[in-house]
Amino acid sequence: MRITLECGGRLAVVTAAALIAGCSTTHPWLNAPLPPLAETDVGSGIGSMPTAGPKKSPSVITAVALSGGGARAAAFGLGVLEEMKATRIEVDGRKTTLLDEVELISGVSGGSILASYYAAFGDETFTRFEPDFLDTDFQSRLIGYALAPVGSYRLSSPWYGRSNALEDRLGSVFRGLTFGDLKARGRGPRLLVTATDLTTGAPFEFTPEQFALICSDLDSVPLSFAVAASSSVPVLLSPMTLRNYAGSCPQSDKVYDEAMADRNLAARLLRMIAKSYHDSGERPYLHLVDGGLADNLGVRGLLDHVTARGSLRDSFVQMAPGSVHRVVLVSVNSERDLGERLDDDARVPNTGQVLDALVFGAGSRATAETSAMVVDAAQRLARELAADRGSAGSPFAADAELFVIGIRLRDAPDGMHRRELLQVPTALTISPGQVHDLREAGRRTLRASPEFQDLLRSLTRLSSASAANGVDNSTR
Repeated sequence: MRITLECGGRLAVVTAAALIAGCSTTHPWLNAPLPPLAETDVGSGIGSMPTAGPKKSPSVITAVALSGGGARAAAFGLGVLEEMKATRIEVDGRKTTLLDEVELISGVSGGSILASYYAAFGDETFTRFEPDFLDTDFQSRLIGYALAPVGSYRLSSPWYGRSNALEDRLGSVFRGLTFGDLKARGRGPRLLVTATDLTTGAPFEFTPEQFALICSDLDSVPLSFAVAASSSVPVLLSPMTLRNYAGSCPQSDKVYDEAMADRNLAARLLRMIAKSYHDSGERPYLHLVDGGLADNLGVRGLLDHVTARGSLRDSFVQMAPGSVHRVVLVSVNSERDLGERLDDDARVPNTGQVLDALVFGAGSRATAETSAMVVDAAQRLARELAADRGSAGSPFAADAELFVIGIRLRDAPDGMHRRELLQVPTALTISPGQVHDLREAGRRTLRASPEFQDLLRSLTRLSSASAANGVDNSTR
């Protein structure tokens, strides 16, 4: 028997057993404060660029950003990663692949699932991600858990929401790993997962810098928590909660760079976001929702950090002079079309149509704006790099080049059933046939990209120049 009752101001559907026991007092995982005297890498302030892990070579620096879009985004992004893995290149006299040169992988919402999985398991992604997530009826299992006695009892707690149930299910996908586990391995790309602060609407990045602001330890955060927060679509899922301990550690003071804050608008905005967490008495708890609300492409934060630093050179200060030859950003956009064309009908749109239009219509405009910003920023940064490369103290070699490669699902080659792929719903589960087609679309769309072909030709020139000069670029 199931019955609906109110627990702590929330309506909950619980079983008779739960009713007998009363409302659940289940508390989900909550972040702890930094231990006394803990050392945390907080970069160099609010404008610091998320740094990569141990470098294999400073010659080619590559980042990948995976957009939101549920399982559709994860499948399309998987195809892009597969093609990057199949792209053999030579760097500093060493044979490698473009994917193996990735230093940073970023993801929001559905893209965060794949980004986190690849950061955790590397090449195992190509054999295990599909059976572990894409081929699993994840959505039905989540609903079944919520309706089962244990799940419905937990959901009757005012501290445990639908996204906490999602986190529990994701725990098995990520095998209980934390951000600290990734760091301890000392290999693979740096992971950047982004959610949205429900109160301010600002992006909340799962980085040491962000967690230093709230005096909490990123290393202890489960990957499943970050992904659930980034994927918590409002209304459908509930916000995820973090405790704000700001003011209890000296690290939080290091992220305020007053001089940097006056450089430009991006720096001022980052400082404003940072200061919003400064008073833990005013904001003792932070509620996080879908990262796509702040930026569905997952690239805006990267651009803001670079801009806030004042120059591209300042974002690569950790690199030796003349060591960087190629900088590459691959942005994967898995945005879908609207489910219906409302403007074709004079009738008042129903609630479902309005929700679809608000989530995907307004989101589409924001994504288009971000895409335009990326193009403008790429042109500006390319000019800046051209003026700076080869100069004294510059990390950029005389032949350094910047490549921004935008891969969009709507650019899938002809013959890929593009119209059908653009209608694949934003859900945690899609059909095996859709997974197969989206993976193939990811591979073929990257392969057909003119910018990607330009990069391959440039990398060939770099390899030839290194061989002709007999110089190992990594030591320059």
